[in-house]
Amino acid sequence: MSVPAVELVGITKRFGDVTANDGVDLAVERGEVHAVVGENGAGKSTLMSILYGLHPPDAGHVLRAGTRLRLRSPADAIAHGLGMVHQRFRLFPGLSVAENVVLGAEPMRRGVLDRAAARRSVADLAERYGLDVDPGARIGDLPVGTRQRVEILKALYRRAEVLILDEPTAVLTPGEAAGLFRMVRELAAEGVSVLLVTHKLDEVLAAGDRVTVLRGGRVTGRFPTAGTSADDLVRAMIGRSLATAPTTAKKPPATTGALPTAKKPPATTGVPPTAKKPPAIAGGAPYRLEVRDLRVRDRDGVAAVGGVSFSVRPGEIVGIAGVAGSGQRELVDVMTGLRRAHSGTVLLDGRPVGGARDRRVAYVPGDRAGRATAPDMSLADNLLMGDQRGFLLGPGRVRGRAAALVERFSIRAASVRAPIAQLSGGNAQKAVLARELSRDTPVLVVEEPTQGVDVGAQEQIHALLAAARDAGRAVLLQSSELSELRALADRVLVMFEGRLTADLPVAEATDERLGAAMTGATGVRRPAGESTE
Repeated sequence: MSVPAVELVGITKRFGDVTANDGVDLAVERGEVHAVVGENGAGKSTLMSILYGLHPPDAGHVLRAGTRLRLRSPADAIAHGLGMVHQRFRLFPGLSVAENVVLGAEPMRRGVLDRAAARRSVADLAERYGLDVDPGARIGDLPVGTRQRVEILKALYRRAEVLILDEPTAVLTPGEAAGLFRMVRELAAEGVSVLLVTHKLDEVLAAGDRVTVLRGGRVTGRFPTAGTSADDLVRAMIGRSLATAPTTAKKPPATTGALPTAKKPPATTGVPPTAKKPPAIAGGAPYRLEVRDLRVRDRDGVAAVGGVSFSVRPGEIVGIAGVAGSGQRELVDVMTGLRRAHSGTVLLDGRPVGGARDRRVAYVPGDRAGRATAPDMSLADNLLMGDQRGFLLGPGRVRGRAAALVERFSIRAASVRAPIAQLSGGNAQKAVLARELSRDTPVLVVEEPTQGVDVGAQEQIHALLAAARDAGRAVLLQSSELSELRALADRVLVMFEGRLTADLPVAEATDERLGAAMTGATGVRRPAGESTE
């Protein structure tokens, strides 16, 4: 039997009273694509950090080709042929591809960087591994998918024979993701071992050879991908199969209605009750949200949104797709009153959006720690954030109101007095949704609702958004997960370089059509009967 390319043996790591890894064994063969999956808090990131020398284990050890290693830093890991491509790229936009790749290990001539030698080395490496990259191109001018290839080249330049990819498709279009996995298979064919850390189970089954599942810091499953289903992985991840999601059957648009009024929702869905109906639309207008010829400039005065128009009816979820930086953030900022438009109009129930934070819009930001919560404040304070009535409530009533939302939305927390930063990603996200959905607003704007959230919490969050739609709210959903948009949305808009390149009924929103629109390769298409003003 061959010696594994890398092996983690009995890895245990504690942070205070929390055991992140508990006796984890993991072996990766040479030329294998080995996926590591699990819920948030399952221990994936800690395990990879130990392998890359970012954390020392409290017990256990790492073997490289049968030799025991002492990894005190990433420099030690790199010296032993281990490389890591992080979810957030670590590149310098003003430097060339070659300069970024060789940084810290530069070929020198007479005491200065030999740029010609650097370009030759990077070009030879790119050709060997089939990575289509121009060594002389400036990083800031390259699309996201190409930047990721540069990160992989950086690791290969340092002779990485074991490559860790952390959520590698989080910022890629479908076409770029497909290209990445073709490249991964080519690397494996060259003998490189790849550790693929992702929450996208379809990617695991399509690209991996074997899968290790973690739950609560322990290994709960080891599978060959051949003959394994996504449900097999889900059961190992969360201890049960996912319930049939109630989000794929679309209801006809409604103009009124309230969220369910049962005292307590089923535990598997967390669907919230409320006592009030959404406000009626002024003057019988057919839309809750209308955007007309909206133009927005960024902080440098550059056009970020150029002439965008669309509308959202009551009881409709409209999704927004697009690679990062296509104008989605600026568009959402204007619709929520956080940014001024250069020109154009945003109407809520037929009336212009207000300045500052418009209180007719419930808003769930994608930046959970930076925009959606105050991490050091208590869960109770975060649940009341933005509600001016909170100034009139005493501490006891604040905690009581928070406890009611915790129960209603199935939020798992030790105490409403604890900092929200202590909650898991899924429970923190449910807390943000609880705060926003408990407000009486006609429009809900949500960014990346399940980013960094495990599959169990994803199921609950999807049910909450479906309930908001079924209550007659207009929901605008921006997500980088195309499968999420297809599961929830009635229509999908695609943005590219600040403009709409597609408006598709969800039945027509295939990976091919969305991917083409995300690269600007198609024209706008509106469903029959949709206003074009």
